[in-house]
Amino acid sequence: MKKFFILMLMIFALICSGCSSSNNNTNSNDTVKIEVLDIGQGDASLIYTKDEVIMIDTGDVDERDRLEKLLKERNISTIDKLIITHPHADHIGGAYVVFKNVNVKEVYDNGDATTSKTYQTYLKNIKQKNIAYHQLKAGDTVDFGDGVSFKVFSPTEKMIKNDDDLNNNSIVGQLRYKDFTMLFTGDSERDAEQNMVKSYGNELQSDVLKSPHHGSRTSSSDDYLKTVKAKDVIISLAADNEYGHPHKQTLDRYKKYNMNVYRTDQDGTITITTDGSDDYTISKEK
Repeated sequence: MKKFFILMLMIFALICSGCSSSNNNTNSNDTVKIEVLDIGQGDASLIYTKDEVIMIDTGDVDERDRLEKLLKERNISTIDKLIITHPHADHIGGAYVVFKNVNVKEVYDNGDATTSKTYQTYLKNIKQKNIAYHQLKAGDTVDFGDGVSFKVFSPTEKMIKNDDDLNNNSIVGQLRYKDFTMLFTGDSERDAEQNMVKSYGNELQSDVLKSPHHGSRTSSSDDYLKTVKAKDVIISLAADNEYGHPHKQTLDRYKKYNMNVYRTDQDGTITITTDGSDDYTISKEK
């Protein structure tokens, strides 16, 4: 009878493990993991908290197959929150395969609209799949679960209404987990940076900076870098890209402020792991 009881307990445990979510990339401990994916000339990042999986941007249209492969390799079946910083193709282009392969619970963007087929398909998928949709503006905060938050510094309502520069209107937000901070920047440029420095000052200070606009000279201005005071900067870009990113002027400014530079074109996918202290780790794929 005792052996039968033990056998039944083992069977029950196996059944329970089989019933657990296949989205096994949420962290089971108190660490947060952030992956800046090697997705070519575009942006795509995955954030894993204890409770949720969040994606910020989805890469370009011509990298859809690669994004699909990366999601499958990570066994991601659910994305709790998808944030699109702005509707340029190299940030929104992979949304099609995300919607196709993954259960997306909520979508956030800045409300900037375009007439591109890629953007219209993105809206169509949100409507057809009845996904909760939100627009983010400066001052908003999104809860990523388990004490992880995302505070939005840009764009303002006025910028969306009066500025047709899609790059400058990018969502800029700071992930915060206890004492750790990382600033996600989309393709925001100098005008947005100046506005944020004026409006938020030292609140922008972050341990890690996701380089705005793939390391373009139009971004990462001196006042901004002096205010953010990041120890590390991560540039998402393709090798030998047609834009010449990252520009030498930008790399020189990063060097001037003693920032450690990581690049997806040279380092592959870059992973940040933190327990909420400022003693985080950064690992390179290559």
